[in-house]
Amino acid sequence: MTPTLAEYAGEEYQPATEKNLLGKYELGQLLGYGAFAKVYYGWDIESKQSFAIKAINKQRIMKGGLTGHVKREISAMRRLHHPNIVRLQEVLASQKKIYFVLEFAKGGELFSKVSKSRFSEDLSRRYFQQLISAIGYCHSRGVYHRDLKPENLLLDENWNLKVTDFGLSAVTCDDQVQSDGLLHTMCGTPAYVAPEILAKKGYDGAKVDIWSCGIILYVLNAGFLPFNDPNLMVMYRKIFKGEFRVPKWTSPELKRLLSRLLDTNPNTRITVDEILNDPWFKIGYKGAEFSSHHFEIKDGDGDEVGRGGNLNAFDIISFSSGYNLSGLFCDEEAGEMFLSTAEPEEIIGRVAEAAEEERLTVVKRKKWYVKVDGGQYRKFTLMVEVKRLTEDIVVVEVRWRECETEPGPDMWTDRLRPQLSGLIYQPDGPVACN
Repeated sequence: MTPTLAEYAGEEYQPATEKNLLGKYELGQLLGYGAFAKVYYGWDIESKQSFAIKAINKQRIMKGGLTGHVKREISAMRRLHHPNIVRLQEVLASQKKIYFVLEFAKGGELFSKVSKSRFSEDLSRRYFQQLISAIGYCHSRGVYHRDLKPENLLLDENWNLKVTDFGLSAVTCDDQVQSDGLLHTMCGTPAYVAPEILAKKGYDGAKVDIWSCGIILYVLNAGFLPFNDPNLMVMYRKIFKGEFRVPKWTSPELKRLLSRLLDTNPNTRITVDEILNDPWFKIGYKGAEFSSHHFEIKDGDGDEVGRGGNLNAFDIISFSSGYNLSGLFCDEEAGEMFLSTAEPEEIIGRVAEAAEEERLTVVKRKKWYVKVDGGQYRKFTLMVEVKRLTEDIVVVEVRWRECETEPGPDMWTDRLRPQLSGLIYQPDGPVACN
């Protein structure tokens, strides 16, 4: 699992060995480190805005078999733009490292606050409302966190909650979702894990997140865990039984909600919609206040800005050396990306010429985009899009679908791509995107 800022609050500060990132960010003190990554305090050189910058070692990730965690974290965070979720500002990539530039939560971990003393019921409700707002939004975007705990909840300078660490998350189109529509991967923190995960029979990602939210609410109000024991197996038995006692200061309304949240039967466990309508929860609830940076800006054609312009975080990781994220496409498309120093018109023209030589049909062609169809004799579709990375470098994104073809060479891999080999550029140094 890739480390986050939340895991390292209180660590002794250490200087960064590499002070400058692409002339855009300055790295300050080391906030913490793990087996695969280091987290630095950093800032934008121009604006002086503060960030948490996570540097991930590519080689160690690949050797440790954790590329899937990085893929899922990027796939999840690119979908999420919510005031109570740590924002991924941008991603930088070099041959050896991946840098996550994250929103800096100045207030530190929620865990460090509740570990000193329990919260009042009103304050517990305030943070639980922000948590449910964030998690409900995640679920609506097809993202399931699967490791919710106070250590993964940060606070900003105004003491508003920020959910972080999506390294164990799952997304709707994830290959972890099996044919039964359920997740089967054992993951999470023992004291916060739902009983159905322990049962190893498959589970609903939304349901296990709700259970973890219930544990968090209990901890905020009580100051201790509902199910706890130094012997792990004894603690698991307590979780399976779902028997817990609430402190005497707990109101009947909160006690009732906790019993619904910590229902060991996922089929009858309370849902997000039901939580939003719960009388205890609704007291003072206003919902999240979104600002402009929480939304993806669209251009006049309805596409994300960056098509033919800038790139998002997912794009930069997709073409980083050693990563192929084509498996994250929700449909049956395959895809790849590569860098080029050629002009967009030349790239699009070369694709169109190669397609016509293979007797394919160019059905749509623009400066930055071309779509090719196999016509009535071949079930093949190809879409090539060029995006500007720097003044001299572009990214070529290729997506294709080839169905029910006769055995033989693949149209893109074996026929078309070799004709573009002279356009492919491999950078020696770091590349960046906004």
